[in-house]
Amino acid sequence: MSGRALILGGTGLIGRAAARRLRQAGWTVDAPGREVDRGDPGALAAAMGDGADLLVDTLCYSAADARTLLPLARKARSVVMISAKAVYADSAGRHANSEQAPRFDGPVTEDQPTLAPLDSDPFTRSGYGPNKVAAERTLLDSGLPVTVLRPSKVHGPGNKRPLESYFVDRILAGHKVVVLAARGEGVDHPTAAANLAALIETAALNPGARVLNAADPDAPNGLEISRIIADHFGHRWHEILLDHSEAGLHPWRRGFVLDTTAATRLGHQPVGDYASTVQETLRDLASSHSWQDRSRE
Repeated sequence: MSGRALILGGTGLIGRAAARRLRQAGWTVDAPGREVDRGDPGALAAAMGDGADLLVDTLCYSAADARTLLPLARKARSVVMISAKAVYADSAGRHANSEQAPRFDGPVTEDQPTLAPLDSDPFTRSGYGPNKVAAERTLLDSGLPVTVLRPSKVHGPGNKRPLESYFVDRILAGHKVVVLAARGEGVDHPTAAANLAALIETAALNPGARVLNAADPDAPNGLEISRIIADHFGHRWHEILLDHSEAGLHPWRRGFVLDTTAATRLGHQPVGDYASTVQETLRDLASSHSWQDRSRE
């Protein structure tokens, strides 16, 4: 099946990946960028037009955002809202953005309790997760075919803040040593934008009201990621693995793993694992580094 898709936030990391995936599958995709004000109901209605087979919102951060989406959602066959793993809380109320990292007994399923919904500034560490919860509930309570996707550490080409830079910059600077705290064992499940796009397509083909975790089929730890990136550049360095240290605090040291069984049951087939999907990002980072070097000449 194919049809018309409207992607709000279509020029961002997730929007671009989804647009590319859908177009390759034969969809007609409208992916407006800043020319459509996400907070302007009139602009949203004009972008929606007479309707769409798929409506994707990558910019829904609050209950207010969700309410402006509902009139559009009523004119769509399937709706996908991009949420985040930041909504999950452990038994002590700790979450992805709390001062102390959350602790879970194993991979987190969609049934894991979430933070309480909140109507506040969603663009703060304390407000991001609770406002995402409020947005999710507003959409799911509507009775419309809304699929809420909860990704983790989204990566892909064009990312404005690629976490991979932590290792790439050191490699391209010629570092012969890499220091990793907690022996490099920290895990924060990555989600390739390409894998997220594939799940968006799966949701489009299977309309329904649901919540799905969205993550790569593997969850490498910091040490494994450092090796994947070093291997890409053919780089060899000495690994210093420290038990307790303020040095080597890599970006994946604090987090948790998502259970993606529900997505698999729906028919989702990932594009690839972290090592394969991160390659384009690494090439882009190397190219950007080369350009910066030339600009200094």
